[in-house]
Amino acid sequence: MSAIKIDGRAYAEGLRDRVKTAVSTLPGQPSLAVVLVGEDPASQVYVGSKVKFTKECGMRSVEHKLPANTSEDEVVAIVRALNADPEVDGILVQLPLPKGLNSDRVIEEIHPDKDVDGLTEASAGRLSLGKPGLRPCTPTGCVMLAKDQLGDLTGKHCVVLGRSILVGKPAALLFLEQNCTVTIVHSRTKNIEEVCRGADILVPAVGRPQMVKADWIKPGACVIDVGINRVPSIKNPGKTRLVGDADYKSVRSVAGSLTPVPGGVGPMTIACLLRNTVIAACARRKWDTPTGLDF
Repeated sequence: MSAIKIDGRAYAEGLRDRVKTAVSTLPGQPSLAVVLVGEDPASQVYVGSKVKFTKECGMRSVEHKLPANTSEDEVVAIVRALNADPEVDGILVQLPLPKGLNSDRVIEEIHPDKDVDGLTEASAGRLSLGKPGLRPCTPTGCVMLAKDQLGDLTGKHCVVLGRSILVGKPAALLFLEQNCTVTIVHSRTKNIEEVCRGADILVPAVGRPQMVKADWIKPGACVIDVGINRVPSIKNPGKTRLVGDADYKSVRSVAGSLTPVPGGVGPMTIACLLRNTVIAACARRKWDTPTGLDF
C-alpha cells in the first residue's frame, strides 16, 4: 500500500482561483495590509509571495516595510492607523518580529474584524465559542485538505499532535467544528504512539523532524503534516532540506493519504489568508459574501 499524495499546491491554486472569482463579483476592491519589520530572509520571501498573490487575486496590497530598529511603539502606531483606515480590510503583522519587540502586544493591537491571521485573543475566543470570526490560516488549510480527501468528516477521530496556540489548539477546535471526535496529544501524553494509531486523521504539528513513524499510523489514515523542519541533506553535504514531522517514506506505506513537505500544508496558508481577506471585507463593508469560498 502506498498513500495518496495530497497536493497542497494544487488545492491552494484552486482556492486562489476561487478567491479571484469572488473578488471580481464584489462592488469594491478588498485590501490587505502587511507589516514587515526587519530583514529576515524567510519573512521577506513569504511577504513577497503574499503581496504577489494578493494582487493576482484582484485585491489591493498595502505594504509597510520597516527597519529592524523600529521601536515597538512605532509598530503599534502603524497597526492602529491601519485599524482606523476604512480602505484596509485585513492586517497581517509578519512574525517573528525582531528581538526586543513584544509580538503579543503588537498582535493584540489588530482589530479582530481585520485580524486575517486569526491570532488575536478576540479571534481565539470567537473560535472557542463557535461564534463567527476569522479563523487561523494554517489550521483552516489542514481542515480543507482533510475534507477534500475524505469528504464529510463527521464522526472521524482526529488526533492533533501538538498544543501550540498557533496550530495545535485552533486545529483541534476547527476539526471539532466539522463534527470530528478530537484528541490532542503532547509531550506529557502517555502512550502517544498508541493514541495516534487510533486516528482516522492525524495532524502532526510539533516541529520535530520525522518524529511520526509508520507504526504510529492506523492503516488507511489521512495524515496532514504541519511540520516544516530544516535538516542536513544526505545527498548534498553542506546543504539542507525540508522535512515534516512525519517520516514521509515510512508513513506513506501505511497511511491512506499524506501531505508532503514541502508542497502540502504550507501553500494553503497564503491561500487561506486571501480567503480571510475577502470574508473580512464583506463583513466590514456589508457586502454579500460570494459563493465558492466555503469548504
